Amino acid sequence: MGITLSETAARQVQRSMDQRGKGVGLRLGVRTSGCSGMAYVLEFADEIEENDQVFESHGVKVIVNSKSLDYLDGTELDFVRAGLNEGFKFNNPNVKDECGCGESFNV
Repeated sequence: MGITLSETAARQVQRSMDQRGKGVGLRLGVRTSGCSGMAYVLEFADEIEENDQVFESHGVKVIVNSKSLDYLDGTELDFVRAGLNEGFKFNNPNVKDECGCGESFNV
């Protein structure tokens, strides 16, 4: 299945990478955290590591390590604006439950 970005998310990532001046793509992952068990990790990647899977969406590379891919496979990352707030939204089909604050999830 893989990982995809919406057009809006891809534009936002590309703008941020251009401002940053370096990077090969966006690294997505998960870590143990929060009241539901897992939290998303989102950062710029300056290199692709041996155990990484690389997906390309709207011209932007999305890099995920093989352990995180088990939790993220099929996810679409979107960038949304609601009133004065804006940010990335994970549309993850693997999520079974999320905490009330939306910061963590379990599969």
